[in-house]
Amino acid sequence: MGSVVAVHRSAIHSFSKLSQPSIQLIAGFGVAGDAHAGRTVKHRSRVRRDPTQPNLRQVHLIHAELFTELRSQGFDIVPGQLGENITTEGVDLLGLPTGTRLRLGSDAIVEVTGLRNPCVQLNGIADGLMGALIFRDDDGHTVRKAGVMGVVLADGVVRPDDPITVSLPAEPHQPLKPV
Repeated sequence: MGSVVAVHRSAIHSFSKLSQPSIQLIAGFGVAGDAHAGRTVKHRSRVRRDPTQPNLRQVHLIHAELFTELRSQGFDIVPGQLGENITTEGVDLLGLPTGTRLRLGSDAIVEVTGLRNPCVQLNGIADGLMGALIFRDDDGHTVRKAGVMGVVLADGVVRPDDPITVSLPAEPHQPLKPV
């Protein structure tokens, strides 16, 4: 079991999100009061391509362990700065299969839909940050470390220190892909 470290939202399309004492998750919609909430896509580039696409990116989660790793590489990045709604601890988010369900606190449930695909805006936060979050490993595979995306299945309020319970989907498990 893991836990929630921090929660964030932004009512405008800004890259970073402000820390909050709590956030309200709404089934099929996302984070109440967040610019990326909605049943259809809200990310500007995706809206330009097809505004009727379902929003598979209602909630963005990043593991706090990533911030420790980034600090060891010289980046001074704090929770919320990478645009996540929920900062977690103790859950290997990047190792989860597609369709994993995360119970956050007592009521909220988020289903993991895929990996966040980092974008060049990261270099506006710190020079070289994008290269730390997306790169090729020694075998030539693309590694994405900017967290996971999900959709809200059950309403609930999420707060720092809430427990996270992980429920894996039935096998065979499908690896996460960018969404």
